[in-house]
Amino acid sequence: MTDLSGKTVLVTGGSRGIGAAIARATAAAGAHVLLHYAKSRAAAEALREEIGAASCHLLSADLAEADAASTLWRDAEAQAPRIDVLVNNAGIFAPAPVTAPMADWRQAFAQVMQVNLTAPAELCKLAVAHFRQTGGGKIINIASRAAHRGDAPDQWPYAASKGALVALTKTIARGYAAENILAFAVAPGFTETDMAYVGMTEADISRILSEIPLGSMAAPEEVGALVAFLCGDEVRHMTGATFDINGASYVR
Repeated sequence: MTDLSGKTVLVTGGSRGIGAAIARATAAAGAHVLLHYAKSRAAAEALREEIGAASCHLLSADLAEADAASTLWRDAEAQAPRIDVLVNNAGIFAPAPVTAPMADWRQAFAQVMQVNLTAPAELCKLAVAHFRQTGGGKIINIASRAAHRGDAPDQWPYAASKGALVALTKTIARGYAAENILAFAVAPGFTETDMAYVGMTEADISRILSEIPLGSMAAPEEVGALVAFLCGDEVRHMTGATFDINGASYVR
């Protein structure tokens, strides 16, 4: 089992779903977790109590706001002078139908890009600078199956943001491996979270499941287990890789 004792892991969007599973898995492996949340304070507090207050510190920031990423990183460094792993998990959906008025479409696109790409990129920038001073570290970006196969017609922003996040991860891996800074992307397909069911009908869910050869959505715990493993040092030479978790619904 991966041993993360003595390591500090910053997880964005950590109060629910995949983020909460990552927080649990890394804490179970011995890490101290800096758990970021935006609005779900009650859920974040409950998770902190579950993990144990000594192993989990809460940080609040709305990554939809400009400069929120810088504030979050500054608060994280105040709690832990050495951060070993950044996990960019926070993300949103905002439908942008091609039939929408341009102003509305542009607003949805910008909102998704801010949360799903710009804020993670800013955190990556700050993490690289931090890791250069501390002897190295890891960045794990939670992307999506949509980065490779695309998404629904009204989810252009989401697919574009996740595709860009994968490219960003590869660029970081290539650029900073010599400085012991490693980067990985994880690309889940549909996962059993509240976010997966937003706007879904029973017919939608049945169709989705029919497209997954395993016949079910992934559990958040599967993603959490993989991320905890990547936080360790067992697969350093896989830096730059993207790991798919989609039940063979999209095989590259």
